[in-house]
Amino acid sequence: MRYSPEALTAFVEAVDCGSFSAAARRLRKSQSTISTAIANLEADLGVTLFDRATRQPTLTPQGEQVLSYVKAILAASERLDELAVSLAGETEPRLTFVLSDTLHPDVLEDLLVQFDRRFPHTEFECLIGEDEDVIDLLQKARAQVGLIEARDRYPTDIGSTRLPLQTAMGIYVAPDHPLAAQGKVVWDELRSWRELRLSTFLASATEPAAGQVWSAPTICCCSAWQCRDSAGAFCPVRWWRSLRRRAGWWRLIFPAGRGRFRSICCGIRKRRRGGRQLAA
Repeated sequence: MRYSPEALTAFVEAVDCGSFSAAARRLRKSQSTISTAIANLEADLGVTLFDRATRQPTLTPQGEQVLSYVKAILAASERLDELAVSLAGETEPRLTFVLSDTLHPDVLEDLLVQFDRRFPHTEFECLIGEDEDVIDLLQKARAQVGLIEARDRYPTDIGSTRLPLQTAMGIYVAPDHPLAAQGKVVWDELRSWRELRLSTFLASATEPAAGQVWSAPTICCCSAWQCRDSAGAFCPVRWWRSLRRRAGWWRLIFPAGRGRFRSICCGIRKRRRGGRQLAA
């Protein structure tokens, strides 16, 4: 028996999102469409996949067994699509790549050199985005490839692979900054200082007001704010130009994802090639 790919995807997304309505939003379908697709899959299989007696649908024992098989089917389907493109020797006329503008430019330049050599006749477009904005652009087919911080889960309609790269974020304070006189700084102490934060169009619209926070979807705006009036502000960035910073904090991006405040250092540093952490 052949099962609808849409039904299989709806089933996996409903499990991943925790509800039919959330799965519908992620897949940009109506809730009734998702419910019908899952009901049809249950009818085809002859088993009940979800217990609908609770407020949120939960997997039945049969559903838990089916889930692993469905994930394997979707993964195999994706690999088959990739193989078909490879065997046909087809090359897209245009590639749109979305990434954070905090990626060190040397890394991007190396990638572009390789891309130009292999696909000299393919148009290349680069978009700037962070986190959920990258996922949104991929799901809307506005971009074909995206680079984001590593996460535990991705939407089932997006293939993913983890890069063998790490980059660090650093916080720097000028010697006369009040925080420089402290041997160790905890996260709560930073809340009294203005934060210049990278934001996303999607998530920022739903987040509550955070007080002394200025946010922008690109690092260029944050850097401009820092250059004009950096007194009493800190900004998390992944690589540094030779600018005087007042304060900042660092974290690992790949593969650790979002981290916590780690350490603080004093003085002015010049960045090294490769975007490595410069804090002592």
